[in-house]
Amino acid sequence: MTSLNIQHDLPPAAASLLDLIERHDARIGVVGAGYVGLPFLLEKAKVGFRVTAFDRNKARVKDILAGRSYIPDVAQAEFELVVNAGLVTASSGFDTIGDCDVIVICVPTPLTKNLAPDLQYVEHVAREIAKRLRPGQLISLESTTYPGTTDEVLGPILEKSGLALGYDFFLAHSPERVDPGNKRYTTKNTNKVVGATDPTSLLVAKTFYEQAIQTVVAVSSARAAEMVKVYENTFRAVNIALANELALLCDRMGISIWEVLDAAFTKPFGIMPFYPGPGVGGHCIPIDPHYLEWKAREYNFETHFIALAGETNRKMPQFVVDKAARILNEMRKPLSTSSVLVIGVAYKADIADCRESPALAIIHGLLERGTQVSYHDELVPRITVDGTTLLSRPLSPKTLGSADLALIVTAHSSVDYALVVRHAKAVFDTRNVTRGLPSSSIRLL
Repeated sequence: MTSLNIQHDLPPAAASLLDLIERHDARIGVVGAGYVGLPFLLEKAKVGFRVTAFDRNKARVKDILAGRSYIPDVAQAEFELVVNAGLVTASSGFDTIGDCDVIVICVPTPLTKNLAPDLQYVEHVAREIAKRLRPGQLISLESTTYPGTTDEVLGPILEKSGLALGYDFFLAHSPERVDPGNKRYTTKNTNKVVGATDPTSLLVAKTFYEQAIQTVVAVSSARAAEMVKVYENTFRAVNIALANELALLCDRMGISIWEVLDAAFTKPFGIMPFYPGPGVGGHCIPIDPHYLEWKAREYNFETHFIALAGETNRKMPQFVVDKAARILNEMRKPLSTSSVLVIGVAYKADIADCRESPALAIIHGLLERGTQVSYHDELVPRITVDGTTLLSRPLSPKTLGSADLALIVTAHSSVDYALVVRHAKAVFDTRNVTRGLPSSSIRLL
């Protein structure tokens, strides 16, 4: 990495932008105001930057302009304060994005049906920026993607503007590390990795992130920064898959996976806790490792661990359905004529996000088998599965008693599990939250 003398080596556009950033006079644009974009936007506004959120979701734009937070991790009082101070605005179009000195891209990067990267949102935003690109702008991609996206996809689109990368405008990748619902680690105190296409872009980007985030970790390239993120999520996916595979084996052997793990994790070295469950959800674990798997094929390299982990984790919802059928069979109730109450449909405890939630796949599997399905989740008032819209039911003795099986999929802390155990005819707990409660009707994963 080349060190730069700010007074002599920097292009004029970089020196001017650095000055704006350090004085907190740079205008910031955040494209995509969801779980990543809105918390980041708030942190920048809290230190005095003027920030514009760009989001095609007009309801989000309306909420931002009214000072309403729709993301649980964004405190309403703090958000309202920066909006009322005139530091935050929003737009559903790109007309004013050329006015921004720094543009942070936080759009979705989903997979196609063939588990290949779908970069349509990144490419669309890049083309819109390129139409309005001017000297003295930093573009930073935060969306998780495969190593090479910033250099091979984003950079060439922006360079069609005729401006010179690293001289007129600057480009970086800084992967998001958002953990929805985490009360300890927030956007501000989670270490921020940043890499760039060239040394000048890295200097500008690192300086930008340092203004609102406690620790910024610079790496040698955008590709390295991209690899950091997909490795982090692949690490989790592989270890969760190991726990899930062991759970499947323990189920066949009649051994409690939870007893095994509790004992294993008493070892003070050489092991790290990972737990099985009904499947994996959210944007990260089910999706991001496949970005790396796809890119590896370009180098004639097979990522066996990633492929196997994905396959194992995708099996879990069907295993839950099959085990639910076994439990009901023991009660002389076929799945096709039984009623199942699913408790928790969000992909993670204590959040309202259902993206890639295993609960949706489990409900799909139950409906396919003719099961009468209802659910309870105070954070998710309605869901649609296979064209059927279900509304969350109150968790009452009547609701519990009317179902043949209570199936705990997401372990929200607000649920009274003692109530569940007292009034349900049978409980299938995939999260180990009822273990220790006095009942012979509980079956664990």
